[in-house]
Amino acid sequence: MAEKQQNISGSVFDWPLLKRIIGLARPYRTYFALASVLAIAIAVISPLRPFLIQYTVDGYVLRMDSQGLIMMTMILIAMLIVESLLQYGFIYITSWLGQSVIRNLRVRVFGHVIGLRLQYFDRTPIGTVTTRTISDVETINNIFSQGLVQIIADLLTIIAIIAFMLATNWKLTLVSLATFPLLLYSTYVFKESIKTAFQSVRNQVAKLNAFTQEHITGMRMIQIFNAQKREMDRFKEINKDHRDAHIQSIYAYSVFFPVVEVILASAIGLMVWYGANRVVHYETTIGTLIAFILYLNMLFRPLRMLADKFNTLQMGMVAADRVFALLDRKDIVENQGHHNPDTVQGDVRFEQVWFAYEDENYVLKGIDFHIKSGETLAIVGATGSGKSSIINILNRFYEIQKGSIKVDGVDLKDYKLDGLRKQIGMVLQDVFLFSGTVLENITLRDTAITREQVIEAAKAVGAHEFIMRLPGGYDYKVMERGATLSMGQRQLISFIRALVFNPAILILDEATSSIDTESEMIIQHAIDKMVVDRTSIVIAHRLSTIQKADKIMVMDKGEIKEAGTHDELLQLDGYYRKLYDMQFKQSMTA
Repeated sequence: MAEKQQNISGSVFDWPLLKRIIGLARPYRTYFALASVLAIAIAVISPLRPFLIQYTVDGYVLRMDSQGLIMMTMILIAMLIVESLLQYGFIYITSWLGQSVIRNLRVRVFGHVIGLRLQYFDRTPIGTVTTRTISDVETINNIFSQGLVQIIADLLTIIAIIAFMLATNWKLTLVSLATFPLLLYSTYVFKESIKTAFQSVRNQVAKLNAFTQEHITGMRMIQIFNAQKREMDRFKEINKDHRDAHIQSIYAYSVFFPVVEVILASAIGLMVWYGANRVVHYETTIGTLIAFILYLNMLFRPLRMLADKFNTLQMGMVAADRVFALLDRKDIVENQGHHNPDTVQGDVRFEQVWFAYEDENYVLKGIDFHIKSGETLAIVGATGSGKSSIINILNRFYEIQKGSIKVDGVDLKDYKLDGLRKQIGMVLQDVFLFSGTVLENITLRDTAITREQVIEAAKAVGAHEFIMRLPGGYDYKVMERGATLSMGQRQLISFIRALVFNPAILILDEATSSIDTESEMIIQHAIDKMVVDRTSIVIAHRLSTIQKADKIMVMDKGEIKEAGTHDELLQLDGYYRKLYDMQFKQSMTA
């Protein structure tokens, strides 16, 4: 289930949220304070240039004082250099601050994501999670580099400029600001328009990411069923919505900036008309008139960008709200246990376990069984009978609603999570291999596992020869998801991966269901090697692979229907016998 789209609230400042965002900069509060000091310094220095130009024109230019003019020119150049250095420092520090904050936040978000229960990923498209972890976190950067501190700097600059204008000539100031209400209204309309457009853009980006990620991952299915044209049509529709959302924002900008230029020109026109009359009547000076033209240009520049920065701030807050919503999710696996033994015996006991993925739609009902240390339990049953759910809750990927699960007599919740999972090795039907070498895929970059240990494990399961035939051997570069390897080869690598971690409990989830007969023979040999001296749980459709198990458990609709050895179950003439006869007849027919 995709996450619901979020709308931007009517208020720019959600103070609790803004406070939490600013809290992200707490480790860098010195730099935040320095950026604020620079913002104040820039706000004070910027209006000094028009003031000095006014003083230069009235005191030296009109009086033909070349010496004084040279001196004032040097002062203005020095002030320009100082202002440029302050601007450089301000921009660099705010950008550095933003990047530092999101670096820490991205690590924090990813660390939280990998601790979430699998149920979250069952309901949330991977593209959406990617958007939260990358795009939304990057948008939060704008709060620090282009939003909050920049807005404070611009507001301080506006206040300082208006103060200088009022101090110079309050009547001329009022005339110059006559168009100010129109500018404020235009800015408000622009802010509301761009707010809606930006929100639409963010939602469309999330949709595009989710669609693209899902379809690239499932490209094999698209090509197998010749669905390229249908999926391309869907992509074009989503891409069109994405383009339209951007065009909506472009339209707002294309209208707002020309309107601001017209308002600025009107303000300068009014000021020149009024000021020129005052100059003629000797009530003001030409230097003042020139200074006011500069003041207005300096005043309108931050005003022109202020609405955009408010929306940048607001979009950053929307992104932050989404990221914090992810961080605030409580559906993480509780890890409050303290039991962390170096090894376990592997005695596993399920006691009246009830489990549901959602609400009370139980997929396991009153499951009760015991596997002694070193025994092999095989679980068989139709699809949806609850076989995989048993291994999911044994690993604590999901939490049970009723009953208890114990390993060596200790409840699972009393184990440290990493301590529990390091004792359990799993080989799944759908083997996932990462981009990287064969060695890295086996060790999962655990530096404690040596190459010699990997080679020894590979020889134990009969996979060493096939790996050495690969270009580069154990250093062969595996493509994403192991695309360049056969199903059997991928499965063998997953066996080595499970064995090299030396688990006390081994779980094989239909590990031979998707491979050819020759590969099955090799893998069956590997299984026989791996289950020795280990508690093993084997889930299989092919009953021929589990006849040696110490106990076979037959499941149907979340309940245990039968349990016993292969011969005992055949004699019962029940569920297992029907499954066995069905497969035997199919093999005879084939």
